[in-house]
Amino acid sequence: MATRLVQINMKAYDDAGLGAFWAEALGWAVSSEGPGVTNLEPEGFVYPDPVAVCIDLVVSPEPKTVKNRVHLDLATTSKDHQAELVARLTGLGATPVDLGQGDVPWKVMADPEGNEFCVLDWHDPGSDTGPISTVVVDCADPRAMARFWGAAMDWTVLRVSDHNAVLRSAAGVGPYLQFLRTPDVKTGWNRVHLDVRPYPGDDPEAEAARLLGLGATTVDLGKDDIPWTVLADPEGNEFCLLTPG
Repeated sequence: MATRLVQINMKAYDDAGLGAFWAEALGWAVSSEGPGVTNLEPEGFVYPDPVAVCIDLVVSPEPKTVKNRVHLDLATTSKDHQAELVARLTGLGATPVDLGQGDVPWKVMADPEGNEFCVLDWHDPGSDTGPISTVVVDCADPRAMARFWGAAMDWTVLRVSDHNAVLRSAAGVGPYLQFLRTPDVKTGWNRVHLDVRPYPGDDPEAEAARLLGLGATTVDLGKDDIPWTVLADPEGNEFCLLTPG
């Protein structure tokens, strides 16, 4: 058994409004599975497919109070493309953010609700990632995160160091997943988290047990009527184990 990363869950005060921003930013289609939920995926996409990690925006009244521990890095093909994308995103409502990053080649921005993201001056010339280059997760120990997530999913661990760990779909397509060492301590719930899905025919209870055996912990939402399981990785980052499919 194994899982794969299929989507990013992002809390939003206005899921439709924030969804409109990200749809324009990525050039993706917008849909909704119900009130308070906006779904984003590439045009013509057949879910799930490793060529893209989709975005689900879910309405939440809770305020954003700290830097998100999960953010997106957007790909560009050149310095000129980076400047053009930054200008376009600014026109859509994004703003520059100073997190103390200093003089770096990427641009740190925030979407209209304050969610941080980066616009890179880099892309993978040998393998197109799509508009999302990397899903980045802050962590204390990249090596430990690589051990857990490399076993939790069937994604390939490409490199590991004390600074970061990088994974990608076993199919060699779509965005990268990077666990980046930071000094920040996790406080409160992550407003942005990962959603993973087992394959068709897998037993969801057995898969949850397997993840717990790898070091995950259960998260009690006080709800019994949801079809997915909420867990946390060894550093306490919440993630959802969706139903197989």
